[in-house]
Amino acid sequence: MARLFRKKPERRKSLWRRTVDLALTDVRVLAGGVDDESLEALEERLLAADFGVAATMRLVARVEAAARRGKVRGGDELRRALRDEVLDILRPAATAELRAADEGPTVHLVVGVNGVGKTTSIAKLAHHLVAQGDDVLVAAADTFRAGAVEQLEMWAGRIGADFLRGQSGGDPAAVAFDAIDRAEARGTDVVLIDTAGRLHTKRGLMEELRKIDRVVRRRLPGAPHETLIVLDATVGQNALRQVEEFSKVVELTGIILAKMDSSARGGIVVALAEEFGLPVKLVGVGEEVDDLATFDPDAFVAGVFAA
Repeated sequence: MARLFRKKPERRKSLWRRTVDLALTDVRVLAGGVDDESLEALEERLLAADFGVAATMRLVARVEAAARRGKVRGGDELRRALRDEVLDILRPAATAELRAADEGPTVHLVVGVNGVGKTTSIAKLAHHLVAQGDDVLVAAADTFRAGAVEQLEMWAGRIGADFLRGQSGGDPAAVAFDAIDRAEARGTDVVLIDTAGRLHTKRGLMEELRKIDRVVRRRLPGAPHETLIVLDATVGQNALRQVEEFSKVVELTGIILAKMDSSARGGIVVALAEEFGLPVKLVGVGEEVDDLATFDPDAFVAGVFAA
């Protein structure tokens, strides 16, 4: 995507600025040397900012090791040590470009729990793809919630994307199969398959998702080219559990992190990369249809640790 983080109105403090404020405020390292008390305070602040246990332990250990070598004595050194370690965590999992088929339609399967902003995120992604010249088909494989299907159909009409819905109460996997059939017949570039929001604790619904994935793979070798899980940035550490559970059913390839503009705890980006090595490919940065941005680790870290 051409656009990264476009500047938002100054009606609220920058997400990244709020994150680092939360992580570093009142940590005595800023005023002087590093000791056990200041390291404990840093640990607490990073956990509060949703950096997660694994990433927090790694970051604190990095600061402590640097302090022992005499490289961390105050605020500037602390920022440098943390910045370098955050980049070390994020860069290995950074893959901004969405995968594409070598030939034929590209198929992206989108999954997630109820209420995370999945429908809106699909609309935003479809909007971007149409804007860059792709023919897009949005397939509603949620055959039980008529309201969700109608909302997605409305978005597709506004965006200029083709739309496919199944029969009410029908087989969601059949919708995915039919979507690929239509895409091949019409020469469509990208198929976005919206699956029903499901709690990761509901075994029956998770097995239904497994079936959708299996049908897509059999119908078109190499598909799905991306299986993207939509996560709500405001739910914090629960996002880690969602990734863990969905990964047992489908092969996740990336994350769409919705509602980033509503969260002061952007450290979840670091926690996800540390725990799973799964790239955050797209972030929702507002409510408008064009408020979707590619995630860039260097841009993230520059924003967090800006002077």
